[in-house]
Amino acid sequence: MTKRAIVAVGGFTSDSGKTTLMCELLRGLPGWEAVKMTRGHYRSCGRDAHACCVSDLLGSEPLIRSGRAETFEPGKDTGKYWEAGAANVHWAVVTDRQVGQGLELALARVRSPGVLVEGNSFLQHVSADFTLMVARPDRLNIKPSARRVLDKVSAFYLSGEGADGQRREAFESWRELQGLEGRAASAPVYTSADLPRLVAHFSQLV
Repeated sequence: MTKRAIVAVGGFTSDSGKTTLMCELLRGLPGWEAVKMTRGHYRSCGRDAHACCVSDLLGSEPLIRSGRAETFEPGKDTGKYWEAGAANVHWAVVTDRQVGQGLELALARVRSPGVLVEGNSFLQHVSADFTLMVARPDRLNIKPSARRVLDKVSAFYLSGEGADGQRREAFESWRELQGLEGRAASAPVYTSADLPRLVAHFSQLV
C-alpha cells in the first residue's frame, strides 16, 4: 500500500462535532481525500436486520464505496465532505471484525498524498500520522470506542461554542479529575482558533 499522510479525526461521542471538523480541515487542505468509517451490527437496533441504516449493507466482506456517484448524498457525512472540497470520498461499512480490513481497502483507493479518516475503532489497527480527538466541553463523556484509543491521541480538539478560555478550563479540570494517563494526559488542546495552525501542520505531513 502506498504511503499516505493519514490524519485521524475521532470523537468522544457520536455528536462531538468530528464531521464539522473534518469539513473545516478539508476546506483548508485542497486535494485531500476523506474516508468515513461506519461500524455496524446485525440487528443493532433491537428489531430486525433491516431496521438500521447500514444493517442491510453488512456482509462477509467490508463494503467500500468511492466516488461522488456512490457516496454523495445531501445531509449525510459523506455528502458534507464533498461539499467541503474533498478530492474523493470513500465510505467503508464494516462489522467489528472487519474494521482493519475495511480501512486497508479504503486507503488502497486513495490517490491523494493526504487523507482524513473519521472514526475511532480503526486506530486499533492503523497508526495515523496525527490523531485529533474531538470533545465537547459541555458533554465530556467517552464512549468505549474512543476510550480504547486514547493512547493514540496526538491532540484534543474542543468543539462547540463559548469562550476558549472557559472551554479549555472545563476540559483541563475534567482531564485531571479523570486521571487520564499516557499521551492523553499531556496532549495539547486546540479549538477553532487554532485551525490555521493545524492545517499548516497537516500540509507539511505530505
